[in-house]
Amino acid sequence: MKEDIRKILVIKLRAIGDVVLSTAVLPSLRNGFPGSEIHFLVDHSGRDVLIGNPCVDRILSPPHSKKDRSGRKIRQGDALRFLKMIRKEKYDLVFDLFGNPRSAFLTWITAAPMRVGFTFRGRKYAYNCRVVPRGDRIHEVEFNLDGLRALGLPIVDAFPRFYYSDKDKDVIDRWMKKRGLENTFLIGLHCWGGWETKRWGLDRFAALSDLLSKVKEAKILLLWGPGERKHAEKVQSLAHYPTFIAPETSLKQLGVLLSRCQIVIANDSGPMHISAAVGTPTVGIFGPTQWKLQGPFGKGHRVVYKKGLSCLGCNRTSCKEMICMKNLGVDDVMQVVEKVIRQNSYIQEHQKELNCL
Repeated sequence: MKEDIRKILVIKLRAIGDVVLSTAVLPSLRNGFPGSEIHFLVDHSGRDVLIGNPCVDRILSPPHSKKDRSGRKIRQGDALRFLKMIRKEKYDLVFDLFGNPRSAFLTWITAAPMRVGFTFRGRKYAYNCRVVPRGDRIHEVEFNLDGLRALGLPIVDAFPRFYYSDKDKDVIDRWMKKRGLENTFLIGLHCWGGWETKRWGLDRFAALSDLLSKVKEAKILLLWGPGERKHAEKVQSLAHYPTFIAPETSLKQLGVLLSRCQIVIANDSGPMHISAAVGTPTVGIFGPTQWKLQGPFGKGHRVVYKKGLSCLGCNRTSCKEMICMKNLGVDDVMQVVEKVIRQNSYIQEHQKELNCL
């Protein structure tokens, strides 16, 4: 079978965090099919997650559903040309790790001899290797890896990866040097998220920032993505101790910033998953999403949530009460941060050095 697989397509259309988690399949795919080309189909917003990944030979993106980057409306011909293009690639093996109607259709249109996907309702037609989904029971990384297990491929590396260039590192390191943030106990806070219900209060982040500055003598870096700077500025205005607002960055440069922190504390979001993928000890704040299924993946990370609530993990994108976030106190989060500090030896040693100054 392996000799017949010359070209592979992996599909994970969005969102940033989900695309990050899907990169866990790539090392095992490369190991299982060392002589094959591996292509990855992802929406334009997720391309930076994959650029530079040594296991990806080509990144494809379908036309924007409504408008392109310049605001031009996508014509029907653009979509048809894209469909013809992926058909002409003559893939031997396709993995649909996204599992929605659009990705199922894209899988089917490839006409690949082997098409792997999950048995969600109305999508079975697209696959000839059907996998029973366990997404309600296992972490999303393991859910993705189930696609490989269905073919009997050994899992050689189960961790998500996020790569950046030396140029990206130089940009961030120069910015940090100018502000005296090199060799400091730097804690990153990302205070926003795609869903309103995922967002812990900005006033709580400000209070946590003050506590970390006072008790841990930490430097606080307020992280933000497109359209989020005003929220970082709000946290800064509410905090009594000094904070640093991150510069405007590309997604790659944000990855570098996250890697330069000793701890990152974030709502359930793309930056939370990037932080874990670059190896920074990460504390994820959870409420409507299920931490066992979508928490930061790997050793050294922890999650915090308000225990005892029957509605935890409701997956609601809107909620009038939002008690899972409103009832989660600063002390609750601080206790988990303390545990992360204790369990990560580098942080402990760095704190000892600070205490000796």
